[in-house]
Amino acid sequence: MIVSRHCASISGGISAMRRVIPLLYPLTSLGVLILVWWAAVRGFDIPDYLLPPPSAVFDALYRGFVDGSLWPHIAATLGETLSGYVIGSVLAVLLGVLLAESRTFERFVYPLLIGLQATPKVALGPLILVWFGFGMASKIVLVTLVCFFPLFVNTVNGIRRADPDLIDTCRSFSASRFYLLLHVKLPAAAGEIFAGLQIGVALALIGAVVGEFLSAQRGLGYLIASSSVSMSMSTMFAGVVLLALIGLTGAQTVRWLQRRLLFWEPGALRRDDRATGGR
Repeated sequence: MIVSRHCASISGGISAMRRVIPLLYPLTSLGVLILVWWAAVRGFDIPDYLLPPPSAVFDALYRGFVDGSLWPHIAATLGETLSGYVIGSVLAVLLGVLLAESRTFERFVYPLLIGLQATPKVALGPLILVWFGFGMASKIVLVTLVCFFPLFVNTVNGIRRADPDLIDTCRSFSASRFYLLLHVKLPAAAGEIFAGLQIGVALALIGAVVGEFLSAQRGLGYLIASSSVSMSMSTMFAGVVLLALIGLTGAQTVRWLQRRLLFWEPGALRRDDRATGGR
């Protein structure tokens, strides 16, 4: 009994180390980057109005969190990003499924979507502001447009790459079209759908920041733009760091959901084996 508990404790410790060790690599890279940044500022005597030292950026972050001045900007950017991301992702999957399943719909709609994607979203910004106002609605629309197309294309390609032999086998058993879509095509396309979701995280943030650059009274994009006017470089860098952290958190969340939901993928099985020590 004691031996079994000891073995279980050792196994749990090894499993915990396997989860922690992958985090050490990016943290090491981040530490080296900060060290090089600090050495460059000190060694080349770069003035603060061109490149602030890391300590000034961390101080700006600390003061912003303590006095509460950063929270409204973070909340505004998160609200715009999440709302537009969810709306754009849902529309992308729905229209992608519809286009992949209907050649008629593809002939009528796909050229229009290609033309919309080819149009720079910054050029549409003033029109969106006129139509939807200067509040959060215009930023949500811009985020929706920006993150829609990559997921839309991935959904269409993933569905059309479903195994034709498996589809023919299911049809031989009189499987309905909806059954094929739900149980064959969508699972086959799930990997590409999640790849599009990961791309959409970064694009959604870009759309939110561009919208805040055009017109806003709060948000991290507005904070960066207003700080550039006052030449507060540490605040600008603090806003950039926060955007990077939000993007990283969003991308890692999507990857975590992919590992948990797409359990049938070979890569997910290998990751599960490493996490559990091969048990």
